[in-house]
Parts: sequence; structure tokens; C-alpha cells
Amino acid sequence: MARPLPPTTRCSRSSVRSPRRRSVRFGARKIDASTIEIALAAPDAALLEKLLLVGMMSKAWAIQHNVVLPQDYNGKQETFAVRHANGTGPYRLQNFDPDNRVVLAANPYWWGQRGNVDEAVYTVIQSDATRLAALAAGQVDFVIDPPFQDVARLRAEKRFTLAETTDIGTQYLGFDQARDELQFSDVKGRNPFKDVRVRKAFYHAIDVDTIVAKVLRGQATPTGSHVSKLVDGYVPGLDQRLPYDPAAARRLLAEAGFENGFAVTLDCVNATFRAAVCQAVAGMLARVGVRVAFQPWPTSQFFPKLTQATSSFFEFGWSPGTDAWTILNAIVRSFGEGGYGAFNGGRYSNPKLDALIDAIRVEPDLSRRRRMVGDALAILHSEVPLIPLYRRTLTWVMRPEVSVVQWPNDLLELRFVEIR
Repeated sequence: MARPLPPTTRCSRSSVRSPRRRSVRFGARKIDASTIEIALAAPDAALLEKLLLVGMMSKAWAIQHNVVLPQDYNGKQETFAVRHANGTGPYRLQNFDPDNRVVLAANPYWWGQRGNVDEAVYTVIQSDATRLAALAAGQVDFVIDPPFQDVARLRAEKRFTLAETTDIGTQYLGFDQARDELQFSDVKGRNPFKDVRVRKAFYHAIDVDTIVAKVLRGQATPTGSHVSKLVDGYVPGLDQRLPYDPAAARRLLAEAGFENGFAVTLDCVNATFRAAVCQAVAGMLARVGVRVAFQPWPTSQFFPKLTQATSSFFEFGWSPGTDAWTILNAIVRSFGEGGYGAFNGGRYSNPKLDALIDAIRVEPDLSRRRRMVGDALAILHSEVPLIPLYRRTLTWVMRPEVSVVQWPNDLLELRFVEIR
């Protein structure tokens, strides 16, 4: 099994304060061997989804290895738990060599069903060509991210099995909407992105259909919705994109006082396909007078720019669960203590939207909650704090004797893998 370094933004909440604790009043109480009771200070409609993010560990193991306290990521601490794991899942961590190799072995004490894979070896192969050559030579059984340009050929050859689905995540363009003057621009004394006309001008200037067809080789779906149809509360009517219209873009820029355009830096993760998309975006914006300096970054440098809001213009992706609150609270709620807006990289702020997001969290009635989600999405559609771009087509390629269950979050569940 082979995988390159992660090509898309999978935002980890491990290093930020999580909002999932705000509603817990007294913590958890054991009822019996398989039941706990969680006391809440207020209703929390998203609690069950939040609990998916809570890892359970043996207290005795944590004490034995001095990992009772969370790892200090900012201090670059490396505890015993960094290279070792403790849990009750279907597989156990046998070996962890960062950026090189991970070995998982079947857990003999696993309580549920799983396939017939006894050991899985994840190997990092950064070169696209080398990764596919290893598959062709039988050195690996499975490639999780074949390069876009090779998918059509692999499908036509019929030598391997391909599994494909649409990502639940979305790729966006975001803007600094907090500073009075952009940090990385030639505009002085103003922030163009505070004007919705400028944000809509950028939207009209970007031909996502061409990006999907030419840059991504058809391996994506353009979207106008800020959330996938798999997210509860999705509104089909909000999936219509603003049309590609360079003339409208130039007109809106002129109305906002930028008839000659302006210069700005676009920050992007340096994964191959994302860098190519950002370069295409820069070229399209140049046609309406916006001079874009494209700046690719490794993920270790890009994520801090996103969470610390030190970018003027940026591309990023977000893969949510199926509950709308988690994504809305993370990327568009006003930034604040307790996990509010932790990945709101542009520090967009709208009190009406904040109130809706907070109400969504505590609303137990599903119909009312969905209406609130729709209202929140309508605000995003109108104000364009983020430009939704596309959802990737997730393609996995494997030897014919391998069968899998594919999830739309691009995570391979080994317990569902069978080798015939």
C-alpha cells in the first residue's frame, strides 16, 4: 500500500482549543461496563459527532508512559505517544517511521468484524511516477492518490480496479477581511476584500469548469455550495455558482474603486494539483486586472498561516463530517476563545451568522435546525466570505484481487478491506 505526502488540506484540531467541551457541565459518569452518562449545561445537537473526535486511551498505559497530559505541539514536544498508540481498534500500530513507513497489525482482541488483512504497510512514495511504477511491478497493492493525469489511462487499461466517489470536502478561496490594509498587496490604506463587490468580482473571474476540465482532468465537480449535499441542511438551490463573467468582474472592481485592479499574493499548499489550480486562478484573475503573485507552501508552514490569519488571499480545503455546525463553526464563525472560528483564516465576522451558528449547536428539533443551516448557507452565498470552487473526485487504484469500501472523506478503513 503506498501513499504520497497528503495532497489536500485535512485540518487537524489537535493543536487548537476545541469547542466540544463548552456544553459539558460535570463531565462523564460511568453507568456500567458499556455505558457512560454525559451531563450537559445546555442542549448540544452536535455532541454525538463531536464524540467521534474523542480518542479513548487506557489510563494505566498513559500513566506508565508519562503521557497523561496532551502533547505540546507548539513546543515541539515528542512524547511516547507520538510513535506508539493505545486503543481498542481493529489494528494496532506496530511501527511508525514518520514520512517513510507505517506498519499496522491486526488486533487479536478486536471486538467487531473485519476483513482478512492481517498486516498493512503504508509507504510514503512522493513521486507520482514511482508510485504507479511500484503498483505495476507488484511492489504495492494499493495507491490511494493516483495523479489526475493518469486516471483515464488506468481506467482504460482495465489492469487495475478503481474505486471512485465525490469528496465530502470542498476547496475554497479565502480573503483577509479583518485588516484595514492588506499585508501582501500594493493597495495602501484600504483592504479591497472588505468590499463584497471585490469578492464577487473574483468569483466571476474564475472559470472553475475549465479548471476542472483542463487542470484536474475531470477529476472534480464544480460547486457553488459551501457544503456538500452529504452535509445535513444542504440546500440544492444554493449550489448554483455565480457565472464566469470577466466583464462583470471588471465592472464590479471599477465600482469598488479598483478599475486598474491591484496586486495581491495567493498562498497555497504546494501539493501538485493544488498548486496547478492556484496558478490557473492567478492567470484568470490577471485577465480582469488583478496581479496575483502565487506563493506555494509546505503544509507545515501553510496551516499556521491559516490558523493565525497571516495571509491576504489563500486557497484551502475542508473535509467535514455530516453535521453542518462543525464546518460553520470552524471556518466562518467569528474568531474567538474556545475554538470559535479556529480555521477562519480571513477573520470574517458577521454577528447575525454567529447567532445562527450558535443556535444550530443547541437546537434539538431537526426541522428547525435544518432551516437555520439553510439560513446560514444563504448568508455565505450572498456575502461570499469564501469562494467555493470544487469537490475532488476521490480515486483509489488497486490490484484486482483487492476490494474496499470507499468513504467520501478519503480515509481508507482497513477493517473493510478484503484480499481475494
